[in-house]
Amino acid sequence: MRPSEQERLKLLLKIEDSLFESGIKVLAGVDEVGRGPLAGPVIAAAAVFSPEKLKDLSIFAGVNDSKKVKPELREKLSEIIMSKADAFAFGIIDEKEIDKINILRASLKAMEIAVAGLKIPPSMLLIDGQYEIKSTLPQKAIIGGDAKSFVIAAASIIAKVKRDGIMVEYDREFPMYGFAKHKGYGTKEHIAAIRKYGRCRIHRQCFGKNF
Repeated sequence: MRPSEQERLKLLLKIEDSLFESGIKVLAGVDEVGRGPLAGPVIAAAAVFSPEKLKDLSIFAGVNDSKKVKPELREKLSEIIMSKADAFAFGIIDEKEIDKINILRASLKAMEIAVAGLKIPPSMLLIDGQYEIKSTLPQKAIIGGDAKSFVIAAASIIAKVKRDGIMVEYDREFPMYGFAKHKGYGTKEHIAAIRKYGRCRIHRQCFGKNF
């Protein structure tokens, strides 16, 4: 691992190191993906790490906000994160519930489900965004957290890979929309396909009502 990457990861762990030094034993990063797409679920992940798991940073070279990581590297990092984390879990809210409760509530609920599913309860949650979630655990919401916190970035990567895999599966069922390529986001090609074929069962009815 290049020295510059080592330093970048150390900076990404600045929040975690401070909390560990204050006496926090185990931290969980929590993030969601899929708030913006026109189709498919919103998925949250929670990833738990103790200080011991973060001693060898070379293992995690490339960990960053999932949006900044190329797909092939994301998939490799997702496997590494899930194998090295003390625990991880996902929360999935489908398009029907998104339409029912709205995307913000769905995103928060997905995070709550992910945290509740952890086999090892963390001492504290670090959550991406401005909102805290319903939990008895101490928590800290961090705006732009996936670019500021290692554990949140790790959660963002495994959530992104999980959701992308689901959308690839949906592409086999609904090949006319191109879900494997755009993952449900509102690209020109996707919008054109909706106009041509109409919506399928995984489209969010509350999104894109003008086409």
